Amino acid sequence: MKNLLLALPLLGLLAPITPVWAQQPGAALPPSVAPTATRTVSGRVTDAQGQGLPGVTVLLKGTQVGTSTKVDGRYELAGVPARRAVLVFSFVGYVAQEHAVPAGSLALNVVLRADHKSLSEVVVTGYGSAPQRNVTGSVATIAAGLAIGSVDKAKRMRFASPSIAYDQEALPAPLPYPARPEAGAGDTYAKIQENAFRPVSKEPLSTFSLDVDNASYTNVRRFLSEGQLPPRDALRVEEMLNYFHYQLPAPPAASPDPVRISAELSECPWAPGHQLARIGIQAKNVETAALPPANLTFLVDVSGSMMEPDRLPLVQAGLKLLVRQLRPQDHVALVAYAGAAGLVLPPTPGSQQSVILEAIDRLQAGGSTAGGAGLRLAYATAQQNFQKAGNNRVILATDGDFNVGESSDEAMEQLIVQQRETGVFLTVLGVGRGNLRDSRMEMLADKGNGNYAYLDNLDEARRTLVAQFGGTLFTVAKDVKLQVEFNPARVASYRLIGYENRLLANEDFNNDRKDAGELGAGHTVTALYELVPINSSHPLVDPLKYQIGQPVMGAANSSADVLTVKLRYKEPQGSASKLLAQPLAGAAVPIAQASADQQFAAAVAEFGLLLRQSEERGTATYASAARLAQAGRGPDTEGYRAELLRLVQLAEGLSPASKTVGVR
Repeated sequence: MKNLLLALPLLGLLAPITPVWAQQPGAALPPSVAPTATRTVSGRVTDAQGQGLPGVTVLLKGTQVGTSTKVDGRYELAGVPARRAVLVFSFVGYVAQEHAVPAGSLALNVVLRADHKSLSEVVVTGYGSAPQRNVTGSVATIAAGLAIGSVDKAKRMRFASPSIAYDQEALPAPLPYPARPEAGAGDTYAKIQENAFRPVSKEPLSTFSLDVDNASYTNVRRFLSEGQLPPRDALRVEEMLNYFHYQLPAPPAASPDPVRISAELSECPWAPGHQLARIGIQAKNVETAALPPANLTFLVDVSGSMMEPDRLPLVQAGLKLLVRQLRPQDHVALVAYAGAAGLVLPPTPGSQQSVILEAIDRLQAGGSTAGGAGLRLAYATAQQNFQKAGNNRVILATDGDFNVGESSDEAMEQLIVQQRETGVFLTVLGVGRGNLRDSRMEMLADKGNGNYAYLDNLDEARRTLVAQFGGTLFTVAKDVKLQVEFNPARVASYRLIGYENRLLANEDFNNDRKDAGELGAGHTVTALYELVPINSSHPLVDPLKYQIGQPVMGAANSSADVLTVKLRYKEPQGSASKLLAQPLAGAAVPIAQASADQQFAAAVAEFGLLLRQSEERGTATYASAARLAQAGRGPDTEGYRAELLRLVQLAEGLSPASKTVGVR
């Protein structure tokens, strides 16, 4: 009886949702939306430099028919009248435009002009908490687009893309806040104490755990797209760097090691006389068909705080995209938690996608948040279908706001540490704003042998769960640590850029009991060191008057090496680590002559130092970061590097001129 009473509130939360109407194959539409003679119009939206703009709202004027541009600026909009039609293009930081589509035309390209005035006057809009219904597609960058466009009175919008067509109930009419809140108000971020320079004579070793998380970049993107500079502690430079893929040499096919080290040395663009060493780690690629069976348990927060459109509805849509990638040998279970935790769907094979999708559709938000109980049930469910040679993983989707049961960071950490030893890893998908527990979710993923991604829109969910299916969900190496030894004959001092919360004691490198980061299939990891060379004309400290200089060891003095990178990793099911090493030698090349990846990584780091208002930003400027990003774009087939350039330009418009340049 007690169990029955406990289950009743959860059953209410999981009641089926009946949509007002849904466009399904063969279903009749209401008269108000019945189709007439229509066409599909497509095109590309760019800025004045010809760069594609992602997330631009494209709306059929006078209707609620619209879409958003993809990462390369391309769009496709169905339902446009064949005779007379006007499309409205709107985007944060750009002047909204209306364009008539000539009768019979199927293509319309648009160039948007930057509106620098609006960057200081962006209105942040809030939305009601009406539940989302029948979410089977993308919400793209709705929050930014709707705030600017003329769709305040929309009741329903129809979105379309080349690969997905779907209907979605529009957001309620936006209500402006009485006063604009401080960026990140209500969110929780771990305090970051920026790394300082270390003298090689006293500290020749630098040791840290790898980090493949990229949540910070997408969170920063969300702030900037909404017209706000992010809080300083929301920005982790290593996660900005690791959002992007770099052209690194992969492990040879015959190599027993799943990872490979590479390195490059150039001049430092924001510190004259200093150098920038880039260390890259490339994990082996594994074709999806060759990946081991997946045993996935979706753990979804359905508490009251998840009601907003950018939370539970976004999670549901993202998980549906993932489900469509499953193979028959994969299994999925679904656990939901609010005031209590419950099993919505037992382990179900990937061949039964309709059953899994229906279970995801049944989720509704409401109640308090029993995060600890949900984690316990999810791990127990994963153990029931444990695949010894497979990938066993819990995928937690939440805003991190736990308030029932184990809610402290210490209690949650203890629970995760206990469970990771069973071989079940953890992926955390963060959503929402205003009560985002970023520090907690990062900790959970770190302790759970997994990774943490922040979803600011469905395109990011697609990138994380579909495009990077192997890297996000399949681990090829665990407990990956780096230790860099610097040659005192070449380097006077060094500074690791980022990774502040991943630092390890030097003795931890050889300690196989010390937990570290994981690498997924195809992942790349980048680390940057700012170096002060031994003969620098800009030393950090003046030569000492009374100290007798210590002679440099002969081997170091005669070596051309700048540094040596050592890496330790374990096989996913292994307990003993393996060691790899790679030296970096030669002279630093001018940054303009460095590889495109070196230039782009330097641009990302410079951008991060500016956003953090780092004490070590030197002569960095947004203009310099933009030039480097442009020079390092390379092929950029998906447009992600172009997007960074757009974000740099947005940040420059939002930043007071006095804060764009630092003084060392």
